[in-house]
Amino acid sequence: MAVFTEVSRDEASAFVDRLSVGKLTGLRGIQAGIENSNFFVDTLDDKGTTRHWVLTLFERLTFEQLPFYLELMRHLAQRGIPVPMPQADDGGALLHTLKDKPAALVDRLPGGHQLAPDVDHCAQVGAMLARMHEAGRDFARAQPNLRGLPWWDETVPQVLPHVTPAQRELLQVELAFQHQVAGSAAYRALPRGPIHADLFRDNVMFEPGDLGHERLCGFFDFYFAGVDTFLFDISVCLNDWCVDLSSGELAEDRAQAFIAAYSDVRALDGNERRLLPALMRAAAFRFWLSRLWDFHLPREAAILKPHDPSHFERVLCARIATPWHGA
Repeated sequence: MAVFTEVSRDEASAFVDRLSVGKLTGLRGIQAGIENSNFFVDTLDDKGTTRHWVLTLFERLTFEQLPFYLELMRHLAQRGIPVPMPQADDGGALLHTLKDKPAALVDRLPGGHQLAPDVDHCAQVGAMLARMHEAGRDFARAQPNLRGLPWWDETVPQVLPHVTPAQRELLQVELAFQHQVAGSAAYRALPRGPIHADLFRDNVMFEPGDLGHERLCGFFDFYFAGVDTFLFDISVCLNDWCVDLSSGELAEDRAQAFIAAYSDVRALDGNERRLLPALMRAAAFRFWLSRLWDFHLPREAAILKPHDPSHFERVLCARIATPWHGA
């Protein structure tokens, strides 16, 4: 989340009026993230009920692409997965327009981020991710992961002039390796469906639970979602929830808890077990590449804080040096 397009209070007030959610009482830009313009919005309805929302103006995704994401969120919410529900207008449309850009208003989830997760947090994320994958199997729409292999092929040449010779070699060698993986029969047989594709620590909410434990209360920010292998989604999570942030090394106790909890809901098949090390490399590569792109080729924004690319370079090197099969 970020702010590339500023929205005035009057513009936001007129927008929420059109959605019949009450009168605007609060508007604040959100700094975190790098893709869209996002704002916390508060409203008060005629019954005196205050509601909290997230308003998003989409800076890259198009009117044609966005129904996939918004309908997926509604589909998952209707099946009991704790995700934000998009707000429809009086005609039932989930996708709106603000300042000539696609826009959506979704429920703001309760709770807060857990940026220093333990084994229990990772197990809860693993189990909920498996539930989400199962709930999405009958989702009717299909759209590819827009940050998948074709995007890597397009983006690597753009970042090569900005990196060191050693980084250039690593990018090219890893891209060739991922092409080899994607061309294999084992990869083509992997289970697939709608995935989140960006389920980092700051895209999950927890709230206080019993006996001092925190309880997972929501996944959000589905705007990198797409149809891809479930294993890629698992790998993205392992590379964020189950790593030492300073070194990129895998925290195996958390990783084991994540995989065990996921497998209790949806068991991994043999191909998934065999290809887990390769997909963990793929997930690290994807985020190293996107962070290099955002860092070296930034867009102008009113509020923007690009992520450090070097973290996922370390993660990728760690996954190459020490493959992990989840056992």
